[in-house]
Amino acid sequence: MQHLTTSFRALQLGGLMVYPLIALGVLAVAVLLDKTFVLIRFCKLPHQIVQIAETYNFAWTRLEDCMASLPRGNYYRRFFQVILDNRTNPAWWVESRAGDEAQLIEIALNRWLWMLETIVTAAPLIGLVGTIIGMMESFRLIGTGGLVNPTSITGGVAQALIATTLGIVVALIALFSFNFFSHLHSNTMDKMERLGTRLIDRLRVDHEERGGA
Repeated sequence: MQHLTTSFRALQLGGLMVYPLIALGVLAVAVLLDKTFVLIRFCKLPHQIVQIAETYNFAWTRLEDCMASLPRGNYYRRFFQVILDNRTNPAWWVESRAGDEAQLIEIALNRWLWMLETIVTAAPLIGLVGTIIGMMESFRLIGTGGLVNPTSITGGVAQALIATTLGIVVALIALFSFNFFSHLHSNTMDKMERLGTRLIDRLRVDHEERGGA
């Protein structure tokens, strides 16, 4: 409790720039929680589905049964369902529809990532503004009163350091979150593309068998 009180008092010394930095920090945490929920809820891919897709001449019914266990909003289910619904059509048609669905999924995955990227740049700059304001206040006091009131001068220095530190901390949180989720999203799309290729190959086998029959 004492640490929280001390931290709160320190933030109060940071000046006006502390408030936008706190707002950016709250936004970064909110985006982090949102992306975590999305990954847990909508990016789950059972290993059994991967095994089925990697098996030559697999049965479509097995894939449908496994997909039924996934939530309706699951991104893999959405993507695979487009292929399943159009599997009687030519392969080029299915590839086009699957590509369109993959683009929509990628847009959903990248939602709010721009916010993290903006915070990475904005937070240190706002902290720098707080630093400049704090140092200007210290220089003003030195210029007008010399060292008559050293407490006020150190208060300006403290304001500068707190604003700088807070800006860097917020930027680091946003940076690590952005890189982490960008990497996971890229892996999700790569896996979706690879498995989608396997399903399209399976469609081509079906079409060849029907054509040769």
